[in-house]
Amino acid sequence: MIEQDSARYHRLQLWLSLTRLALSAVYLAALAFAGGGAALAAFAARLTASAPAHVAIVASAIGAGHTLLGLPLAWVSSWVLPRRYGLLHQPLSGWLADRAKAAVLGAAIGLAGVEVIYALLRVTPLWWLAASAVAFAFSIAMTAVVPIWILPMFFRLTPLADATLGARLLALAERAGVRAIGVWIADQSRKSRTANAAVVGLGRTRRILLYDTLAAGFRPEEIEAVLAHELGHHVHGDVRRGLAVQGVLGVVTFWLADQALRAGVGRLGYGDVADPAGLPWLALVLAVLGLVVTPLVNAFSRRIEREADDFALRLTRDPNGFIAAMERLATLNLAERRPHPLKEALLFSHPALDRRIARARAVA
Repeated sequence: MIEQDSARYHRLQLWLSLTRLALSAVYLAALAFAGGGAALAAFAARLTASAPAHVAIVASAIGAGHTLLGLPLAWVSSWVLPRRYGLLHQPLSGWLADRAKAAVLGAAIGLAGVEVIYALLRVTPLWWLAASAVAFAFSIAMTAVVPIWILPMFFRLTPLADATLGARLLALAERAGVRAIGVWIADQSRKSRTANAAVVGLGRTRRILLYDTLAAGFRPEEIEAVLAHELGHHVHGDVRRGLAVQGVLGVVTFWLADQALRAGVGRLGYGDVADPAGLPWLALVLAVLGLVVTPLVNAFSRRIEREADDFALRLTRDPNGFIAAMERLATLNLAERRPHPLKEALLFSHPALDRRIARARAVA
């Protein structure tokens, strides 16, 4: 029954994602090819002579339209389906508050990014290289500040009260050679039944984070198995490796976007590459390029996830604890255990759960 629910849930989510993707593409293409960007830029020019203000007006209008267009599908995928399948029990008021905070945060970051790109477009033909460097630096900064500024916006974080478990987990981190400043609990049970753990932050901000659903519902050896996997990422330098891959892909993506932006000058109703009338075209190109590189990023991610699993099995020397943790996570998180190989290759950032369990059973 659980596997049937999981298959049905993920099939519905896939169709919703594909529909949202198609709507986004049609929306941006319509703005780019039917003169919507030029109309928005002309409207902004009538309001103000400030170039940054032009960009802000055009970007805000495009973003608002995109959000409204996708709102019904977002409602179904993020609220209706998770509640129907027992994953979400957060009150509507809390869910709306979280969505609003995420929307404001995403809009602020997105608008800042667009302003930086167009400021660079106005001053240098090598904007794509500078934009890649800025995006890389931003990714590093976000990795460091997430546990300090971002997570507290969505969770109540408290030090782990169970001193015995805390000492056990910190000792595990010490054995792995990862220094952490402590173990914190996030109140996930207030929202959902799902469980997870993470090692978040960099340097002095690095800490172990457990969902309270994990801390309360799993045996200590199962919690260790989940945490050991996360520690493996830090031991292997996966944060650095991920940032490096992201940096390289960022350079290539922005360079290709530059070529596309220049090719569209005059043909799509904007006068030069720094004209905000070209923003829908630039957004469409970046979205398509992001879609193209996603399977490559996921292939890299699955490799480092397998390496982290192997590290966890070596560190804990308890494959049965790892298997038990994966089985329990599969039930709580309604995981898709055996996706189609093509779906796994294109969309999965982790190996399929049954593959992970089979690998641990081979060790056992």
